[in-house]
Amino acid sequence: MIHYKSKTEIELMRQSSLLVSETLALVASHIKPGVTTLALDSIAEQFILDHGATASFKGYHGYPFTCCISVNDAVVHGFPGKQELKDGDIVSVDVGVFKNGFHGDSAYTFAVGEVSEELQQLLRVTKESLYKGIEKAIHGNRVGDISWAIQEHTEKKYGYGVVRDLVGHGLGRQLHEEPQVPNYGKRGTGAKLKEGMVIAIEPMINLGTRDVYQDKDGWTIRTADGKPAAHFEHDVAIEKGKPDILSSFAPIEAAEKANANLCSSYYGLENPVL
Repeated sequence: MIHYKSKTEIELMRQSSLLVSETLALVASHIKPGVTTLALDSIAEQFILDHGATASFKGYHGYPFTCCISVNDAVVHGFPGKQELKDGDIVSVDVGVFKNGFHGDSAYTFAVGEVSEELQQLLRVTKESLYKGIEKAIHGNRVGDISWAIQEHTEKKYGYGVVRDLVGHGLGRQLHEEPQVPNYGKRGTGAKLKEGMVIAIEPMINLGTRDVYQDKDGWTIRTADGKPAAHFEHDVAIEKGKPDILSSFAPIEAAEKANANLCSSYYGLENPVL
């Protein structure tokens, strides 16, 4: 069953989604070589609690952490741990919060230090595909229109692997609601998009094969060929004429840029990687 939200409820969801964005921005300001993913998780959890919310993921089906932090070949659902991030890594941080009766859920993939041009392109194209999918998230279209736009940009244009095993989803009082929102598909198919729906669109795009497997921890999803993956996610309310993005990458990108400039100054670099 699809749960439709009133305008008042959507505004409450916007608050939750923007708190996720601010949490990710704080995490962005701490990402650098040598920091542990467990430290990032602790920073995020305290920030969420300090803002009168709880972490959506912690305890969800037994998940033991606040964030899903997935490094390099880990696509999603990675466990934070004592491993230190290294220069050249990419790291997806996926965060959910529950506040005022509604969930917010967003993800962003960060470059750690200087990354290769190949990985810079993967990050750029995956983020672009998210917005191409969002363009189709309007009243009267279908889920397949979103799916097709993402697949067309990543798989057809760049030859990347679009993960089939995991999908985006409806969002509201429950963390995962109907409809499912795949990142591959045909135009004009799937559930019809109607005003009042709120969905989380989240391309999960692999540098190589689309195939994945579950790690022995029972959660982490990794690429079958060991190549890196990228993951970006926005919460979107369906409206007539244009989509309404409830989450925001603006504070994240600002923090990411400031952090890159700080690191470049520390290491004496003239041209920071942004």
